[in-house]
Parts: sequence; structure tokens; C-alpha cells
Amino acid sequence: MKFKVVIIAIVGLFTMAAFTTAPKTSQYKCMIQLKNYEGEGAYVVVSLLDAEGKYVETLNVLGDDPEWYHDLTKWYNFFENKKPSIDAITGATISGGERAIKVIKIDDDKIDSGYKIRFETAVEDQKYVEDDVTFELTSASVNSKVDGTGYIRYIRMLPQK
Repeated sequence: MKFKVVIIAIVGLFTMAAFTTAPKTSQYKCMIQLKNYEGEGAYVVVSLLDAEGKYVETLNVLGDDPEWYHDLTKWYNFFENKKPSIDAITGATISGGERAIKVIKIDDDKIDSGYKIRFETAVEDQKYVEDDVTFELTSASVNSKVDGTGYIRYIRMLPQK
């Protein structure tokens, strides 16, 4: 009798798992073009924020030396408290005048729902820019170009098919 109950419970769990759907995610090609400046490469963190501006998720990190993460003050406070796994999404810093192209994944239910994307930047021995680029995630903005206010000249987003 116990064996039948266990089998029924296992079948029930697999049946529930089959009907549970993960949120659909889309990929976006994101080109980050920096302004010309003198000095070390810039650390850039791309984060997803909710409608109130609270961190939800780290989407990408450019800069692979954790020793300098504390220079990205706002993000680092979130990172240290949540300890999210950011494996496989880090890359090298980019220097003044250079560009980087990254593919970032965003859940489709975050588009046109008040969520924002933020690009924070910091350069060793230079200033930290909390809101180098911040914009609301809309159907139009994920297919556009947005100018930066610090080290970033502009961000260009393109949906990937």
C-alpha cells in the first residue's frame, strides 16, 4: 500500500512539473560604447531593477576582478547582501573609446511592466557613476539607443531572434 502511495505521489509531482512553465526569456544584443577617457578599463554592471528602483537581478558584469567590485557602490551593496551567483556572466573591462557587445537575457514579463535596466560604471582612481545609463524596459527601448551620462557614450539594444 505504501508503495502505491509513493508511486502516485511521484507521478503527481512529475505531472505538476510538466504544467509549470518557466517565464519566457528573450535575448538582447547589447553594445556598450565608451567615451574616450584616460585611465584604466571601466567596470560596468548591468542590473534589472523593479518599478521602485530596487535590484532584482544582475544581468551582466564587465570586469573579472572581484577586488574592484566595491567601487560599484550601489550594486556592491546588493551583491554583498544577496550573494547572487554571477558565474559565466563576467568579462574583461573595456577601456576608453572601446566597445563591448554582450548578450543579455531578460524575462519577457519584465518588458512593459515598469522594470528598468541600469548600467553602473567605475574606473580605478576616478569617479563612480551610479546611473550612467538607466531606462525603463519597454518594447521600444529594447530596440533603441540610449546615451550615457558618465563613461558610457551610448548603449544600443537589439532583440535577438
